[in-house]
Amino acid sequence: MRREAAAMSMSVEQPLWRALTAYRALTAVYAVAIAVVARDSYERPQVAFGYLAVLLVWTLATLPRFTGAARCTRPFLAVDTGLALAGILLTPLADGAGRHAADGPTLPSIWTAGAVLACALKGGWRWAAAASTLVGAANLAQRGEASPNTLHNVLLVWVAAIAIGYVVEVARASERTLARALEIQAATRERERLARDIHDGVLQVLAMVQRRGTAVGGEAAELGRLAGEQEAALRRLITQGPVPEPRTAAGPDAAPEDDTRPQDLMALLGRYADARVTLSGPGTPVELAPHAARETAAAVGAALDNVRTHVGPRARAWVLVEDEPDQVLVSVRDEGPGIPEGRLAEAAEEGRLGVAQSIRGRLRDLGGTAELVSVPGQGTEVELTVPKQDEGGGGAATGRRYPARTGGGTQ
Repeated sequence: MRREAAAMSMSVEQPLWRALTAYRALTAVYAVAIAVVARDSYERPQVAFGYLAVLLVWTLATLPRFTGAARCTRPFLAVDTGLALAGILLTPLADGAGRHAADGPTLPSIWTAGAVLACALKGGWRWAAAASTLVGAANLAQRGEASPNTLHNVLLVWVAAIAIGYVVEVARASERTLARALEIQAATRERERLARDIHDGVLQVLAMVQRRGTAVGGEAAELGRLAGEQEAALRRLITQGPVPEPRTAAGPDAAPEDDTRPQDLMALLGRYADARVTLSGPGTPVELAPHAARETAAAVGAALDNVRTHVGPRARAWVLVEDEPDQVLVSVRDEGPGIPEGRLAEAAEEGRLGVAQSIRGRLRDLGGTAELVSVPGQGTEVELTVPKQDEGGGGAATGRRYPARTGGGTQ
């Protein structure tokens, strides 16, 4: 989840806005420095330094505006561009015929490019083309002729501004695509989580009602038939239906927001131990983040449900927990007939999500792995690898993978 949040908060534009802020400040100081060095050549220095004083104050006062596109409104950019155009057109008045005739710099000098680039970052290549065209026309007007140097500078600003504006538009489109992809991914994960919850509860009950009703016969058989139909319809819904909206309320197995204390996995697994399920593990607590501990215990519960469903209610199963420095390994093994090759793929297509969602899906969300090893006639083992991480962390599992076994099939 942290990686998704970081991706959502990234913006290609932000570094460009920061660079533009620095560019405007530096070029304003540069324009003033040029004027100070050439002060004796101005025919009307009061015009030059009056304009440059306004330019410097405006630049420093408006630096906070350039933190993003939201604060650079159209009226603001119009005034900013107008200030650049005014400086260009005032250059002949301040300069006289000296440097002006010799292709000397305009009063705002290269600060003008900052105004054009701001339009490019705000509105894309169309705004950039409009602003650079106005600047180019002002340069040609104040020169009175289209000299090679003037044409070169005008063309350079025009091409650079349009190119940057186009890149910004492409970056924005890419960010929108990424944001949409992350939304779909989050919705898909929520759908998978809901599918696990349904499989662990409603589907299991409906399947049991169908089996018991059919076995009893009579009116109970009709009830079992209806339960079977509802089970099939619900399986189709969770495998083929529309992606549900993310839930705003926490589920029944969600931890309280202030619950950050590690939980003992052995304590959670202890409820599964009975005469037919043997639980083995360290003599000390096996601590995991609360969400990771609950999800791991639920995956083990799903594996044991498969043992009872597909091997038999009296089938033996063994749960082994190993606590390693960077991960927890859990193995669930049964004595069933094993799973025929290709059966798991068929079960997923039929909407039976015991392995696909209740086990593998849970471990994938935790950054771990769930592997199933089954040899016909020798039982099945499901190997769970759970990385140790902080609640909400996104670390991946490391180290070797240890299989955990579950009931001779898992559909």
